[in-house]
Amino acid sequence: MLRFTDEHEWLRLNGDTATIGITAHAAEQLGDLVFVELPKVGARLTKGEAAAVVESVKAASDVYAPLSGTVSEVNEAAVSDPASVGGDPQGAGWLYRLKLDDPSDMDALMDEAAYAAFSK
Repeated sequence: MLRFTDEHEWLRLNGDTATIGITAHAAEQLGDLVFVELPKVGARLTKGEAAAVVESVKAASDVYAPLSGTVSEVNEAAVSDPASVGGDPQGAGWLYRLKLDDPSDMDALMDEAAYAAFSK
């Protein structure tokens, strides 16, 4: 299941764990990424809380926790090569994985069609 937030994050659910990153739209708006800061594995995140930072030559932007849960993994490749996030934001450029408190909360987020309409 793929879902999107109005803060331009995407989530892909696998069991009770969501892989999270910035959308292609967000990556395009930011431009060339030069810095990525990710949450610590084991960190407890609350929905809406700043979880990560992506910085481009244009601006720095917080990436918010789309749902509540515990960070189970981070993409170290995104830290060592921030451009990979912009190059494939919804694939190899994922940021972190979150073991969700309640996976059914994903149902309240936008699907691809709704996000496409929202981000126009």
